[in-house]
Amino acid sequence: MSARIASIRIGRIAPLGPERVPSGFIKSAVDEPIMTGALGLDGDSQADLSVHGGPEKAVYAYASARYPDWGAAFPHLAPRFVAGAMGENLTVDGMIEDDLCVGDVHAIGGALLQVCQPRQPCFKLALALGEPRLGKHMVRTGHSGWYYRVLREGSIAPGDRVVLAERPNPDFPFPRLVTIVNRGGATLSELRDLAAMPGLASNIGRHARAALDVA
Repeated sequence: MSARIASIRIGRIAPLGPERVPSGFIKSAVDEPIMTGALGLDGDSQADLSVHGGPEKAVYAYASARYPDWGAAFPHLAPRFVAGAMGENLTVDGMIEDDLCVGDVHAIGGALLQVCQPRQPCFKLALALGEPRLGKHMVRTGHSGWYYRVLREGSIAPGDRVVLAERPNPDFPFPRLVTIVNRGGATLSELRDLAAMPGLASNIGRHARAALDVA
């Protein structure tokens, strides 16, 4: 795997869309090294902490390779599908969801980050780009991007390599988790795996254990 950070972005809370909903979705590029703490990049903000932010949604990463696909699906928005269009903190070159397994640990600059869950699109994606079909398209394609938890705080910078440091769940590819989270229908075997999976976001593990209790 040869992946690098193409862009780093942070956002301040500001009105989004015609409804002027408070949001940190729109982010500005950071050209210098930036500290990554337990709750994310220094200076990055989230308006609704009930669904955004927190230690298991500390840093949101998106694959740059997905943007041409979005442009092909929504040609009228093609010029806008560039780094940052999904509201991500890290735009990553050389890596897509298919390259990941749940719980992968990546060394990026001085930080150690762990892949713990996919993004589930909310209405703010549609507000930001003025296209109500974007969320459904993300679910249908599985081009969700991924959230990192921060295992070791440290500085990262544009151009830093993304190095696989550990893969605790080599038999559970990330796209499989994306499908389960977005569409449901996990098998009993998958629920058992998720219930005890190291590195997985705790809320998904709790849901798996609850489902097993009534299975």
